[in-house]
Amino acid sequence: MNLQISHLRGLYLSGALKPSDLVKQLDAEIGGEDPRHIWIRRLNLNEMLTYAQELEGKNPADLPLYGIPFAIKDNIDLAGIPTTAACPEYAYTPEKNATVVQKLIDAGAIPVGKTNLDQFATGLVGTRSPYGATQNSFDTEYISGGSSAGSAVSVALGMASFSLGTDTAGSGRVPAAFNNLVGHKPTCGLLSTQGVVPACRTLDCVSIFSLTAQDAATVLESAQGFDAEDAYSRDKPSVLTPTLATALDKDFGGASSFSFGVPRKEQLAFFDNPETPALFQQAIQQLESIGGKAVEIDFSPFLETARLLYEGPWVAERYAAIQEFIENKPDAIFPVTKKIIGGATKFSAVDTYNAQYKLKALQRKSAAVWNDVDLIVTPTAGTIYKIDEVNAEPVICNSNLGYYTNFMNLLDLSATAMPTGFQSNGLPFGITICAPAFNDAQLLTLATAMQGATDKTLGATGISLQKC
Repeated sequence: MNLQISHLRGLYLSGALKPSDLVKQLDAEIGGEDPRHIWIRRLNLNEMLTYAQELEGKNPADLPLYGIPFAIKDNIDLAGIPTTAACPEYAYTPEKNATVVQKLIDAGAIPVGKTNLDQFATGLVGTRSPYGATQNSFDTEYISGGSSAGSAVSVALGMASFSLGTDTAGSGRVPAAFNNLVGHKPTCGLLSTQGVVPACRTLDCVSIFSLTAQDAATVLESAQGFDAEDAYSRDKPSVLTPTLATALDKDFGGASSFSFGVPRKEQLAFFDNPETPALFQQAIQQLESIGGKAVEIDFSPFLETARLLYEGPWVAERYAAIQEFIENKPDAIFPVTKKIIGGATKFSAVDTYNAQYKLKALQRKSAAVWNDVDLIVTPTAGTIYKIDEVNAEPVICNSNLGYYTNFMNLLDLSATAMPTGFQSNGLPFGITICAPAFNDAQLLTLATAMQGATDKTLGATGISLQKC
């Protein structure tokens, strides 16, 4: 089934499809088995039909996500369904939806279920869960990426049109790269985190996985908005920094012109993968074909910032988020997760202030790059690992996967991961484009142009991109 939003919307508007019919077909196609460990709690047919039937007296033209099925990472609240954060003993059943979930339902979207994740959203691998390691949508021996593991694989396998993840260190981008999806990490505060189990509260954001960048833009439009209940929610400014908005707010195809920063060759890391360097160069050429100009930049301030996230005291935020639980029930936590979060106790208040001073200096230093480029382009991840490899070296593998992702929220950037090619073994490869805060729409415009410039398939479905 083609679940691209524009395709489903056309069927609804023509009267060829009703939400209840889609839900019945989707339920049958997903089935009752879950060999890839995608779901923690999938809604049953009757539960999904409740949402579908509420739509059928409404006009599809009035709701931008009318009848569109979506999955929800299980650290985000869906009313009446337990939120576990992949820890059964932590589970609670919320009485109301997370703000972002409510916005999507109000726009017509239909929840399909709650998805598996690295416990407490701590990891980029998708293996740190008592509900099982989520398997890659292309090859079950490989990791799905995490922490938003099930959210990505559910979309890639055609079980949902889009899904919600969270992204603190790369959890909304690495799984996108490994499953041939678009993963948009919004500006922090653009989407409410009310009703989301925090990882690092000052850095968390709700992310979007979708089959296309156009779909992600459609979802973002409905999901965003200031929320007074979220202390970290931010109003979108009425006027953006002019450079990127001017460069990207155009039609693409050779007439446009924008500059993109690329790390120096010696600053790129592919972790002994023989194929991904060439795939990254291919992606650069794709950007140049639609009007981009590559500019070499010094990437060292970004890499130094990335190291702060787990090597510095920010890991203490993860401890603070579940302090009562980890102190009262330490044995309920997945071993690798407990080791990482438990390490927070070694940091002092002095360490925290010193790290804040260092971050401030790095923010100033890295900001200078925006005088020379409109956006920055990196691989989303330099390589991908087998599940067995991650189990053997969980910390090292995870650290390698965060090389290009961990700095984003510390530097207050918006970012979009997009698929750009495949390795010879059939596993996907992708890049991430990033820019200063609140340039989300412009990044998705560019990602849409990139997808439209070459033939693309949707996730792991084998269905071709429907260009609109």
